[in-house]
Amino acid sequence: MAGVAALAFVWLLLWSDYRADSARTDAEPPFFAEFELTDHQGMVRTEKDFAGRWMLVFFGFTNCPDVCPTTLSEVAAVMDGLGDDAAKVQPIFITIDPERDTPAALAEYVPLFDAGIIGLTGTPEQIAATSETFPIFFERVEEAAAPDGYTMGHTSHLFLFDPDAGFADSWPYGTSAEEIFADLEERI
Repeated sequence: MAGVAALAFVWLLLWSDYRADSARTDAEPPFFAEFELTDHQGMVRTEKDFAGRWMLVFFGFTNCPDVCPTTLSEVAAVMDGLGDDAAKVQPIFITIDPERDTPAALAEYVPLFDAGIIGLTGTPEQIAATSETFPIFFERVEEAAAPDGYTMGHTSHLFLFDPDAGFADSWPYGTSAEEIFADLEERI
């Protein structure tokens, strides 16, 4: 009888530890936005600069022929739809092509979308370090017909981070602005 009671006691302790771990895990985001990069106006920015605001983050490059401009156009439509709530959200475009996407190149590109998008770049090492904190993939692809003889293959998800820089959601390329807007509006 004492053995059964001891076994039940041990099981109860293990079960309560498991439940506590599960509750803690469910409440914490799987990863956080972490970066230290230069914006399109030459200022060094980190995720801390956007504390208290939702962040819509997209990784791409300015010479992208379709995915990047389409996604940034969707972001612009979402921001427009938010109206006064747009002040609670910061759209961010992080380049994966720092060789071509200098602050000056980003300063010409991101205003084309008229959505308050902040373009971020850095050294190849900074971009590589940033990409390791996000679940993204990118690579240089040699292509003779592309500008400078190459293009970039990359993850095409739009990421949403909460006001504490914790991952909240993501949408794959092709998700409509209406769907992103509805989800974002519900959260903020």
